[in-house]
Amino acid sequence: MKQLFFFLAIAVFSFGPLKADRPNIVLILSDDQAWSDYGFMGHADIETPNLDRLAKQSLVFERGYVSAPLCRPSLATLVTGLYPQQHGITGNDVDGYNQRAALDQPLRDSFHKHSSIIRELTAAGYLTHQSGKWWEGSWEDGGFTDGMTHGDPKRGGRHGDAGLAIGRKGMKPVTDFVDHAVEEQKPFFLWYAPFLPHTPHTPPQRLLDKYSAPDRAEDVARYYAMCEWFDETCGQLLGHLEEKNVAENTLVFYVCDNGWAAPSTNADDPNQELWKGYAQRSKSSPYENGIRTPVMISWPGKVAPQRSADFAHTIDFYPTVAKAAGLEVPSHLPGLDLLSADARAGRDRVFGVTHSTHNMTLGDPDDTLQYLWCVEDQWKLIVRYDGKDTTKYKALHVWDKEPVRLYNVKSDPNEQNDVAEKHPEVVARLKQSIEDWRTDLWTPSRKNL
Repeated sequence: MKQLFFFLAIAVFSFGPLKADRPNIVLILSDDQAWSDYGFMGHADIETPNLDRLAKQSLVFERGYVSAPLCRPSLATLVTGLYPQQHGITGNDVDGYNQRAALDQPLRDSFHKHSSIIRELTAAGYLTHQSGKWWEGSWEDGGFTDGMTHGDPKRGGRHGDAGLAIGRKGMKPVTDFVDHAVEEQKPFFLWYAPFLPHTPHTPPQRLLDKYSAPDRAEDVARYYAMCEWFDETCGQLLGHLEEKNVAENTLVFYVCDNGWAAPSTNADDPNQELWKGYAQRSKSSPYENGIRTPVMISWPGKVAPQRSADFAHTIDFYPTVAKAAGLEVPSHLPGLDLLSADARAGRDRVFGVTHSTHNMTLGDPDDTLQYLWCVEDQWKLIVRYDGKDTTKYKALHVWDKEPVRLYNVKSDPNEQNDVAEKHPEVVARLKQSIEDWRTDLWTPSRKNL
């Protein structure tokens, strides 16, 4: 009996809680989708039945926010639990298309020195799989036990490479991984980040036909169809968890990396002439269509389904998952456990940043800073900066000359009315909050992360 007790004690000490106590964890991460573009968020036309079903069994945060309105820094925050100016990944490239691989390597090496929820789960005995978007080298570089992305620039490795086939060309790599984990009787973590509904917008013809209409622009119809195609792949994944009888012990975390809107939806804006790829004030911007996202957490029997008015943020993914898996949460992380109502109640505002899209300066993130923002209750303050931007992507913000903008995002969620001049006291208070937050990121306990 003493030997059995000793063995169990060693197992708990070495690997955390026993396997039966640890949930499987699935991250579903959509790519370029506005916060409103789901059935469960009330969209009048886009149908997302599988995510709607997930929402009905989830803790849903309608006011979720990303740390940055761009995929690479946004994903880096999920991995590290840090803001972009802390983990150093502030854009997609160092100097646009120039010497991409050579300039990126030192940045990536610096990034991988930070603690990672993926490496922590792997060290705790989880089988971990990467699919879809992944910028920081290969799946091995990220600390996964398995994956799809090779990250080799000589073979076109960048932002996901072979992993970007997931969803668009079937689900077999991830379903095979789930099957393997079940056979091994090990807990698993799945990074499902398909290149959906991201461009190229090439949905199945049946879905394009469904959303095409005489009074609807083609770019809108294609985007709507892509949103439903993404939803279909989520249904395949969630259905496979049920087929393998592991859904009951699986925590599913849903979030989008950043927003997006079709350029035709912003045709009345003269600044849209500067940029053809997507609507101004969506992706790459600090406006709601760039930074807001629903966040969902499903964990049958552990998390009661409900809609929460509390803020959620991508800095919360690491501490939430670590706590659920029985791991120690690093003390330097700025986020909180979203499953703790008490922790959420202590948060009255959230913050974030926007840097140049394809410029980064290793060791000096402020060099390419374009915006800082804060949301508090109904108020949202955007503070403008003038960081370096040498690429064509400067067209996404060069038009924005106002030093500050203030919006009531409850009554004006589309941010049509800047009320900064009417509420100077709110501007002053939130601007000070932003400065305090910015200073706190570099306190002695956090500056050497």
